[in-house]
Amino acid sequence: MDSLEKQLICPICLEMFTKPVVILPCQHNLCRKCANDIFQSSNPYLPTRGGSVTSGGRFRCPSCRHEVVLDRHGVYGLQRNLLVENIIDMYKQEYISSRPSPERKDDQPMCEIHEDEKINIYCLTCSVPTCSMCKVFGSHKDCEVAPLNSIYQTQKTELTDGISMMVGNNDRIQGIISQLEETCRTIEENGRRQKSNVCEKFDHLYAILEDRKREMNLKVNAVQEEKLNYIRGLTRKYGDHLEAMTKIMETGTQTLEEPEMAVFLQSSKPLFQKIAEASNTSHLERVERGYENMDLYSVSFKKECMALRNINFARDDDDDEEEEEDEDDVGIDVDGRAGQTASGEADSLGQLKETLPSQTLSTRTPATSS
Repeated sequence: MDSLEKQLICPICLEMFTKPVVILPCQHNLCRKCANDIFQSSNPYLPTRGGSVTSGGRFRCPSCRHEVVLDRHGVYGLQRNLLVENIIDMYKQEYISSRPSPERKDDQPMCEIHEDEKINIYCLTCSVPTCSMCKVFGSHKDCEVAPLNSIYQTQKTELTDGISMMVGNNDRIQGIISQLEETCRTIEENGRRQKSNVCEKFDHLYAILEDRKREMNLKVNAVQEEKLNYIRGLTRKYGDHLEAMTKIMETGTQTLEEPEMAVFLQSSKPLFQKIAEASNTSHLERVERGYENMDLYSVSFKKECMALRNINFARDDDDDEEEEEDEDDVGIDVDGRAGQTASGEADSLGQLKETLPSQTLSTRTPATSS
């Protein structure tokens, strides 16, 4: 029967259930008074009437920590466990009444000074239990005393209220911990999302720079190829002229070796004409000084580098403009001006695209002089 008695103990007051007994949604039982006490400690700001909360609220079961949500009737809206109440009545009638009164003589504490006297009063002045002899003849004769059972009930009630209050405080602290954990998860998720947005914006910027680099290199390659083709063509013309002059020189050398004067004179006249024509190089183009120079296509990114170094996050006062432009949460502020918004990254890219064409490469070929 000891095991049965343990099942009939309230987890709040640690005594046998006092009727009425209420059953919680988690199937655990409480004295209605204990349920009301723990509910009031968990909801200290709810309006009460006659010591009972009259509006809905919530508290946690002291046994399993399950959250109990109450309607507007408060704890009076909880269902009574008539089965447990009947078991308590049967237990008291059949076992407690038939059980012989325990001998409490050995368990009753005795006064240390008056060894034959039981401790039966409580000294309010010294806050210690004592015996009647100490009050009449002993050290507590001038102290204020009270019956032991009244102080017992008072302090037991205070201890129960303290435990109930701690249970309520634990519930509130657990709620705060849950909120803090949720805040940590939210911060981590927001951080991951913002870092992803930042990486996306920078990848977009890298792509624009790569496209612009490719376009500018194509222009440089086109001018380079044009210059090379021109120089190669001119080299071929000079080579052909040199080859023709070499042939004339060979013909002249052979003519000088001719022993017959008549034959020599017949060959010399056309040879003089060829020599005169070969010596005239006015029809061959000459490369202008500095034609090989490619400095025209050098670039300077001082302004762009300064703009890139000023890239930063959008400010709070730019939120309204950010919403109007339907941009992402992470903005890139290129020039740091007051009007820059969270879509500053897009504006920055536009600024870069406007600045970069100032370095436009000209494919014009420098003039040559003959």
